[in-house]
Order: sequence, then structure tokens, then C-alpha cells
Amino acid sequence: MEKMEHTVLEDQKGDRIDKAVSSINEEWSRSQVQQWIKDGYVLVNGQKVKTNYKCSVNDSIEIVIPDPEPLDVIPEEMDLDYYYEDSDVLVVNKPRGMVVHPAPGHLHGTLVNGLMAHCKDLSGINGVMRPGIVHRIDKDTSGLLMVAKNDMAHESLVNQLVEKTVTRKYKAIVHGVIPHDYGTVDAPLGRDPKDRQSMTVVDQGKHAVTHFHVIERFKDFTFIECQLETGRTHQIRVHMKYIGYPLAGDPKYGPKKTLDIDGQALHAGVLGFVHPRTKEYLEFEAPLPKDFEELLGYLRINN
Repeated sequence: MEKMEHTVLEDQKGDRIDKAVSSINEEWSRSQVQQWIKDGYVLVNGQKVKTNYKCSVNDSIEIVIPDPEPLDVIPEEMDLDYYYEDSDVLVVNKPRGMVVHPAPGHLHGTLVNGLMAHCKDLSGINGVMRPGIVHRIDKDTSGLLMVAKNDMAHESLVNQLVEKTVTRKYKAIVHGVIPHDYGTVDAPLGRDPKDRQSMTVVDQGKHAVTHFHVIERFKDFTFIECQLETGRTHQIRVHMKYIGYPLAGDPKYGPKKTLDIDGQALHAGVLGFVHPRTKEYLEFEAPLPKDFEELLGYLRINN
């Protein structure tokens, strides 16, 4: 079991304890936290509380995270778009709208379900819920992911991510017309203290760097390519919002009045890494999905 502590801040004053705890980690569901409270895994100022307890500033919350019960992640046959595969790694082009890995209450229809039906040998480093998963892209972001089929490959690929040697390029459509052809956003990212399900630029956040260049300009939008130097949660989405050019279609960080696309217009089009066993550099490129291409066609005609 893992233990962690949290002090209630001013913006959480009056929140129910289940809301306050579930906001600490976006992967903790409200119902899961409520069960922890009922089972005595959550203490406030050293005391058990009910799920409707209202937090006060400086309340000390102690959370004991119980070891996860073994969950059967069911292999599901899917027509996934594989770009490369050998005995160590595979590269898959994830469609928009698909979640990468299962979570309690959401055990079906994920990329992992499909991977498990496709191959039986996936790295176990990240546990039963995330076999083979080295890095993620958001549900509504399409594009390329590398997957480890054994622990040796997993460790190698993770080290390359840490050392910033993996090539990751994304295509995006953003609101506004970017006047300069090239730019770099170097701004630390962390949880938004006002909305813990979101990320934002904060002084004490983790180092994050995004490079971008303009591909095409329209009347009210810009088509760009971004290259990640670091890989923080929602990095491109938050960085582009931070400099005043939020992604089109982004339901969390973009304006409500936007282009007609289901989720942010963001595609992980280029992925390159050194093969863990052969040490050969491999690079793959996935074309823009149909809905993204149609959006560009619309902008060329109407914007």
C-alpha cells in the first residue's frame, strides 16, 4: 500500500472530501475515492470522516492507496493500424476517440484491449492495466505510439524519453494567426490549483518545452507542426493556450466557439526512436486522419 498526504488549500474550502481527494489525481474516480473513505483509507486530521465531510483550509488529509485488486483486462479483437512490429517493440497509429489504457470503470474498448488480442507478449513494468505502455496520447488526439513487448525494450524506450532523444512531431490547428514562422514555448507545467483535472503553467511545475513552426495560415486559424522536447500531460494543448493560440476543438483548453471537430485538432504524426536491441534509429510517419484533412480543406475554402 502507498501512503500520501495532502493539505487543503483555500480554493478547496467547503469542498466535499470525496471531491477534494479525487481532484488530487485525475486517474482516481469519485466512486473509487468514496469507497476508500468508507473503508477508512482516508483520514482527515487523523480521524475517519463521511463522504459528505466539508473541507476546511489546512485540513490534513492522509490517503492510504490500497493495492489494486487484480483486474482481468479482456483482449478484444480490433482493426488497429500497426506501422511496425518485431519481437521487442511495435508502433501503432491510435485513432481519435480511443483511450490508451483501461481504468476502473472503463475496462473495454481501449488500445490496450486491442493490443492484448493482437499479441500476448507485452512488457509488465507498468502493471496489469498498462501492459507495454511506455507513453500516452490523449483520448481525442490521434497518432503514433511505441509499445514495449518486453521489459528490456520498455526500460530502453523510457530512458530515451527521459533523455529527450525520442522524435515526436505533432500537427495541430490553432485559433488565431501566428505572425512568426518559428517559436519555442519554455514554460513549466503543473496541476491547475483552481481545477485539478487540468494542467496549467505554474512556477513550481515541471520543466516543459515545445517547439513549433507554421505550415499554413488562414483568416482566423493557423496550421502548425509542434515538436516535443519534453512530454508533459496536455503539454501542447496548454502551451499553445498559454501563448494565446489554443487548439481548435479542444474541449478543456480552447474556446467554446470553434471548428466542427470532435476533440482537439492534434495528430501525433512523426515518431522516431533507437531500437532497444539493434540500436538502429527508426522513424515513422502517419498521415493526417480524414476528419483533420477535411477540416483543412474547409479552412482553405472558407477561412
